[in-house]
Amino acid sequence: MKNHEDYMKIALSLAKEAGENGEIPVGAIVVVKGEIVAQGRNEKEMRGDATAHAEILVLQRAAKKVGHWRLSDATMYVTLEPCSMCAGAMVQARLGNLVFGAYDPRAGAAGSVVDLLDHPAFNHRVIVKSGVLAEESGQILKEFFDSKRR
Repeated sequence: MKNHEDYMKIALSLAKEAGENGEIPVGAIVVVKGEIVAQGRNEKEMRGDATAHAEILVLQRAAKKVGHWRLSDATMYVTLEPCSMCAGAMVQARLGNLVFGAYDPRAGAAGSVVDLLDHPAFNHRVIVKSGVLAEESGQILKEFFDSKRR
């Protein structure tokens, strides 16, 4: 059985792949009972679709793989704190757990700007573990944006 860091390293490899393809480098996987059931990376540029975030894509793929939309026994590992769209999708999917790397002080919806995953008005709350391999996750993003500015 892998630990949080092992799973996050897989998400980091997907983030690097996204960056190499001109996408903002975010990678995500969904794990159910120790098995990776879905993986993905940002595909906004490739698809021309603002909703093609890594988190949305892996929620869709995981639901297809397990055969239902409720993912209460699943854990998502993602390299960047989710935005409000992705956090909302996690609540709607009844995701059990989220583990993320870097915080997003501008758009983070798991505690940095707002906390949609533990909002008292919602009928579901996602258990969150933050900061797993945060430095590595942040460095990939920093290098990507530095290269865009050159």
